[in-house]
Amino acid sequence: MNKINELFRNRGDRKLLSLYFCAGCPKLEMTGKVILTLQKRGIDMIEVGIPFSDPLADGPVIQSAGTVALKNGMTLKKLFGQLKAIKDQVNIPLVLMGYLNVIMHYGFENFFKSCVECGVSGCIIPDLPFKDYQEDVKPIADRYDVRVIMMISPETSEERIHFIDDHTEGFIYMVSSASITGAQSNFGDAKLAYFNRINAMNLRNPRMIGFGISNKQTLKSAQDNAAGAIIGSKFVSLLNETGDPDQAMDRLYEALEH
Repeated sequence: MNKINELFRNRGDRKLLSLYFCAGCPKLEMTGKVILTLQKRGIDMIEVGIPFSDPLADGPVIQSAGTVALKNGMTLKKLFGQLKAIKDQVNIPLVLMGYLNVIMHYGFENFFKSCVECGVSGCIIPDLPFKDYQEDVKPIADRYDVRVIMMISPETSEERIHFIDDHTEGFIYMVSSASITGAQSNFGDAKLAYFNRINAMNLRNPRMIGFGISNKQTLKSAQDNAAGAIIGSKFVSLLNETGDPDQAMDRLYEALEH
C-alpha cells in the first residue's frame, strides 16, 4: 500500500504533523540528514521542496531557501540520488513539492519512475492545471502508485473541491489562506469560517492544513479542523538559523508550545 494511504488509514484519532524543507538548503548534502532526523523526532510525513527560480506560491522564507539551494547546485536529479541513498532507512511518507516547469523538463514518466525508485509516495505541483493532471499526469502517476496531492484554498469553489475529492487519493492539502506561504501568529474568524465550511462538506479524502502554522494557536486550529498540520516557513527559518536539523526541531517544538 502507498505509505500516504497507510499513514492516514492507521492514524486513528491521532493528529498528524508534516514538515516541509527545501532540498539543498542550507547545505547541498544535508537532505538525507534532515529527513532521517525528522523521522527520528516523530514527524509523520515530510515534504521535500524541489528548488525553483520562480516559486509563485511561496513567501520570502521559502523563496530564499530555494535561491540558496540552486546556488548550492541542487537539481532534481541530485535530489533523487540523495533520496535513493537513504531509501531503506525511511519509513514515513515522503512527498516532493515542486513546480511544473522543473518536472516537465525531467519528464513525467522519468519523474514518477524515479519517485518509486527513491521511496517517494506523493508529489505536490502547485501550478499543475487540474485538466492537465487528469489527462496527462494522473494516468502515469497511477501506474507508479504515486499520489498527486491537490491544494484547495478559501477561493476554491465547492464544486471544484468536490471534483478534486472525487479524482484524487491520499489527502487534500488545505491552504489556510489565499496568500503566499509564511508564518502567522493566529488564524482569524475568516479562516475559522473557511475551516468550518470545508468540514461540513464531508469530503472523502483526509485533509492537512498548511500555510501560516508557527505556534500553539495556529497548530491547534489546524489540527482541530483536519487530520493534521503542515509546517513549512517556520521550520525552514529555524533550519537556516541553526544549520542543524536536531537543533531546529528543538526550537520548533518549543515554539509550538507557546
